[in-house]
Amino acid sequence: MSKKKIRVALLFGGKSAEHEVSIQSAKNVYRSLDKNKYEVVLIGIDKKGIWHQLQESYLLGSTFSHQKSLKDGDEVSLVIKDGNSMVLSSGATNFENIDVVFPVLHGPFGEDGTVQGALQLMNIPYVGSGVLGSAVGMDKDVTKRLLRAAGIPISKFLVFRKGENISFSQVKKELGLPCFIKPANLGSSIGVNKAHDEKKFARAVSEAFLYDNKIIVEEYIKGREVEISVLGNEDPIVSIPGEILATHEFYDYNAKYIDENGAKLEIPAKMSKTKIKEMQELAIKTFKALCLEGMARIDFFLAEDGTFYVNEANTIPGFTNISMYPQLWEASGLTYQQLVDRLIQLAIERYKKQLALKISLQ
Repeated sequence: MSKKKIRVALLFGGKSAEHEVSIQSAKNVYRSLDKNKYEVVLIGIDKKGIWHQLQESYLLGSTFSHQKSLKDGDEVSLVIKDGNSMVLSSGATNFENIDVVFPVLHGPFGEDGTVQGALQLMNIPYVGSGVLGSAVGMDKDVTKRLLRAAGIPISKFLVFRKGENISFSQVKKELGLPCFIKPANLGSSIGVNKAHDEKKFARAVSEAFLYDNKIIVEEYIKGREVEISVLGNEDPIVSIPGEILATHEFYDYNAKYIDENGAKLEIPAKMSKTKIKEMQELAIKTFKALCLEGMARIDFFLAEDGTFYVNEANTIPGFTNISMYPQLWEASGLTYQQLVDRLIQLAIERYKKQLALKISLQ
């Protein structure tokens, strides 16, 4: 008698500016799931937040430049059946029990704890960080304040909210030029700009506020951009580091996803064993300080004086063809298939530990 397959709901798309990146990430995750072990249910979330069940052909046929409408699929919802079993409901019938959810959602409304909270209420295992870690990792302002409290080196930064008076002279005095301007809650370098003067700064601020009501302005750290992948729950492990060698002024959205020659990924990064160990230890310290679980890609600057500065943590890192997270694990001896398999195992392990907790005084 054959063993029952684990039914995995793969969530992708979403209501953020990283919608298109999410679909490309989901394509690679889907390809890597062992179909002899997993039965995959594809759920695309459109930009209005409506969930659609889709077929394999939709996902595998999508590219950055050509993506069919998610509305091609049936509208679905996730509900609870029999008190504790989450199911996929299509209309009034066709219920399917879901064993675990794999969110491949980047940015707000997916990576920020919102979806995680819904799944937690529905009593279902899910891949990646919980509500707190997801929310903390998404907000660059909160991330930096927690890292600073933990004694982890970060760049100097200022935070501004929409409607506040933003003084360029204050920014220049405190952070120097050039500086980086970013939406506080977004990724994939969307809305990120490097400003050398007041005119460019004003334009960058206006663009960042298109994506978020809170923005962060950071000092420029001259040095190397290096990244590392983390995997695990209470006892995480780390990959070898990789370096981004951008041909653009910085590693922006075009360099990441549009321009094929926008950047070169050097894996492993060229650095001494001592510096690699230092970076790996800082990555684990960051992972724990931010209450992360499952997976994260930790991004660093390695300054010219040899100091590491943590730039940010990505709780649902990219899984596209050019994404660093899976490539670093592959170079560290973990194949794409082994990686997604381990992420699902970690989700189920955490869920079982949560079930063992007492929830009543009786």
